[in-house]
Amino acid sequence: MPKLYIVPTPIGNLEDITLRALRIFNEVELILCEDTRVSAKLLSHYNINKQTLSYHQFNEHKQLAHFIQLIRQSSSVALISDAGTPGISDPGFLLIRECVKENIEIECLPGATAFVPALINSALPSDSFYFYGFLPHKKGRQSAINYLSTLKETFILYESPFRLLKTLEQLAEYCGSERKVCVSRELTKIYEENVRTSLAEAIEYFSKKTIKGEIVIVVEGCNKK
Repeated sequence: MPKLYIVPTPIGNLEDITLRALRIFNEVELILCEDTRVSAKLLSHYNINKQTLSYHQFNEHKQLAHFIQLIRQSSSVALISDAGTPGISDPGFLLIRECVKENIEIECLPGATAFVPALINSALPSDSFYFYGFLPHKKGRQSAINYLSTLKETFILYESPFRLLKTLEQLAEYCGSERKVCVSRELTKIYEENVRTSLAEAIEYFSKKTIKGEIVIVVEGCNKK
């Protein structure tokens, strides 16, 4: 019976792979990768030589039926993204949903995802939180930020270095410049940085430096009654 494994991969530090993930990689017939060139570095590091195939946001809609056929023809297939857990702001949802419809067995491994260490690092309340992911670039962006600004729970965003300042400025506009925030950059890597401050001070800090790396923004919930 065919089976699809959802396998998280390290978000930066290659040591964050699990023993179970390595075993699965060695056992499956095929590994579906967001970018085969990126995944090749991880697989090569652990001396894993398996057939890989690109599965990403630009082909997942058009070739979904083809991917389902490939899984049906294999005893087992692993799905990975460039970093983190497939389906969390990465391709994967469509394939997983279709596998469920087609009664293909799915097994999801626990593992790396960026928002969890960012949330814990922030020192903001983590008993209840709201994960949003990437904000819309244009349509719906302001309404999304306005909604997030009213939440009592800590909320979490993903952002690129190119839009960080714009996002912080918009958050300050809707949430208030004194709202607490933690901006985590390059998590698990050599130059990891966690800036815990107010939105106003975060804007000032990042406006004076070159911003690089993947970013997670963790924002304090609204305390207005």
